[in-house]
Amino acid sequence: MKKLLLLVCFTGSLQYLWSQKSSYTISGYVSDNESGEKLINANVYNPLDFKGAVTNPYGFYSLTLPQGKYTIKYSYVGYTPQEITIELNADKTINIDLSTAKLIEEVTVIGTGVEDKLQSTQMSRDVINMETVKTLPAFMGEADVIKTLQLLPGVQSGTEGSSGLYVRGGGPDQNLILLDGVPVYNANHLFGFFSVFNPDAIKNVTLYKGGFPARYGGRLSSVVDVRMKEGNEKEFHGGYQIGLISSKLFLEGPIIKDKTAFSFSARRTYADLLMRPFQNKKKGIFGYYFYDLNAKVNHKFSDKSRLFLSAYTGKDKAYYFNEQTYMSNDYTEPSNTTKSKDINESDLYWQNLTTSLRWNYIFNNKLFSNTTLIYSNYNFNIGEDNKTYKDSELTDQNSYLYSSGINDIGLKVDFDYYPIQNHNVKFGGKYLYHTFNPGIETSKFKFEEEKNTDNIEIGENKKYAHEAYAFIEDEIALFSNLKLNAGLHYSTFNVNSTSYSSLEPRVSARYLISDKLTAKAAYSKMQQYLHLLSNSTIGLPTDLWLPTTEKVKPQASEQYAAGLFYSPKGKFTISAEGFYKTMDNLIEYKPGASFFSSSESWENKIYAGEGRSYGLELLARKEVGKTTGWIGYTWSKTERLFNRENNVLNYGNWYPARYDRRHDISIVLTHKPSDRIDFGVTWVYSTGNALTLAGNRIQTLETNSNTNYWYSSTVDYFEERNNYRMPAYHRLDFGINFHKQKKRGIRTWNISIYNVYNRKNPFFLDTTTNKETNSLTLKQISLFPILPSISYSYKF
Repeated sequence: MKKLLLLVCFTGSLQYLWSQKSSYTISGYVSDNESGEKLINANVYNPLDFKGAVTNPYGFYSLTLPQGKYTIKYSYVGYTPQEITIELNADKTINIDLSTAKLIEEVTVIGTGVEDKLQSTQMSRDVINMETVKTLPAFMGEADVIKTLQLLPGVQSGTEGSSGLYVRGGGPDQNLILLDGVPVYNANHLFGFFSVFNPDAIKNVTLYKGGFPARYGGRLSSVVDVRMKEGNEKEFHGGYQIGLISSKLFLEGPIIKDKTAFSFSARRTYADLLMRPFQNKKKGIFGYYFYDLNAKVNHKFSDKSRLFLSAYTGKDKAYYFNEQTYMSNDYTEPSNTTKSKDINESDLYWQNLTTSLRWNYIFNNKLFSNTTLIYSNYNFNIGEDNKTYKDSELTDQNSYLYSSGINDIGLKVDFDYYPIQNHNVKFGGKYLYHTFNPGIETSKFKFEEEKNTDNIEIGENKKYAHEAYAFIEDEIALFSNLKLNAGLHYSTFNVNSTSYSSLEPRVSARYLISDKLTAKAAYSKMQQYLHLLSNSTIGLPTDLWLPTTEKVKPQASEQYAAGLFYSPKGKFTISAEGFYKTMDNLIEYKPGASFFSSSESWENKIYAGEGRSYGLELLARKEVGKTTGWIGYTWSKTERLFNRENNVLNYGNWYPARYDRRHDISIVLTHKPSDRIDFGVTWVYSTGNALTLAGNRIQTLETNSNTNYWYSSTVDYFEERNNYRMPAYHRLDFGINFHKQKKRGIRTWNISIYNVYNRKNPFFLDTTTNKETNSLTLKQISLFPILPSISYSYKF
């Protein structure tokens, strides 16, 4: 690794000295012509030799070329390419506005373009465009970013309908989910069936499964980088949608034209409001809802300076309320009656809040900076409150509240430096101050004969931690066909008096075999200082985020990946990627332990172990034309090993992880025959999840030493952990959109059908005992049958 980095530095130095001979720089922004939104990963290149640059996450590019006359091409998926001819004899600032193609659905798909896939060193990356998300079939009418990611090779869902991500053998805690650069710790609504990302508020989403650039760190398995819309700088636009379970509103426009813009979106479910008239108040009122609010404002001080403020908040709440009023007698004076009232309230709710304040500044045509202030807060609460009032006076109370969460405050500074052609250096750092609430239980008691209320609080105290990292990465063309991205990521973590640090090398390379075929390889070392303790398999909010401690070491991984990328005609690509990943210091609850047993430290409730995963991912994707889509296939194997020395789990042997699936297939198709109609079809298949079942049931005969009576009992014998497979999962979804141009906007009706052929997919298996034969019987529980949905939307 050291020799490789020295080679990069030596080659870069030679190229830098050579570049000083009459070279000049073109720099600027690439934007959407209609809204002014900056375009991420737009291509800027010379069509003759494909040498060029790609815009950064803020739409900025810088390209250095020798003096001369050039034709420069600007392209972005879904937009009409634009070419300009320039005489390069001095540094130039050129801002380009691209126009959307006349039939945007014909060319808008997942991806950053064929050129980027062939030319870039980056592998194991996919970019989601929101038009694709909205065209695909929607579960219960809700288009979902995370569910679209689950259709890609190497990405698995959890259980039926859930929006959890299991990437290349990793768990849901090993995904770094960023919203405008701020970590999101719970990305689920409705117990995991929907994600928190409202497509109306999102510009694009980038998923990294491997070959991680040095600028990312803190998680082992993936990075999901979500960017919110900045707002239309030129015109006011908006829209709304009314569906079966929720409604949405989206607004954007200029505050000061071409200078200050905003975007705002809101979403809320209303099943609780629709159910209320049909509930019997005497038996109690129950309900559930969630909402999202996204807002963003950006202001342009000058061509070199711009400020962004973005915020997101979302909440889920399930509740129960019951009130009973009655007349009661005073036990000391039976002839006296009083009006009594019993109130019972139960709540389960969790909430996210993220905020970022970002400042972009261009020092010169080769140096771009981004400074971000970060705030993130996630909390979970579950409680019950029982009260009795007599003549409006509180006489009895019995309440319980459990709360947990995590809070972050931080600062991030990063730079893009473009010294010479085909040479891009990124460097910077980040600091986060974590506050962990591992779980506190509070109980209140008050009895009629007592005047005061007793408060009892048990649980662990808050923990405070400091996390920081610095990085540098360098992308450089070593030879005409060989391009390399090499970087270092150094991180530190301090909690109480314990400190950890890690130096993590990252390398990815691209070799052009021909103008249609590319070979790529990557290596990544990652370290994660946060752990997620989970009791469930469906992403319930009771999962606890906890820090690395003196007893619990940081999670660590190493991943190797290699692949081939082929584009025969420039309209579609075929890729094959293989990967091998090892993971250390994974944690899991001991049998019988849970987050509610707060009398004991969480560090004593877990086992530490290791994992490994390897597989092959195949993807064929068509990116242009009226019909687009992809076919993906993944073969993989994921295993876990816990406490080999003490034979704790599975007798100290390797066993399949719960979401180890040998085969995953996804077929995605979108078609737009005209401007008035488009439809999408998806079909998925996967091997069933692993679970543990008893191999034998043993009948024993024992004696009671006190009574000398004999009695029989049964003991279940488990030969292996996760020794059984659920039935395979497969499902067909269909969605169609009918558009119509109205006087002031576009009306759209969406009809979606989830699980078209009504497949009874397993949600979980329930075991019951046959009393006659004393044997175990499995009963499959299925969750969703065929589910049609309809929604109406209007954009203006």
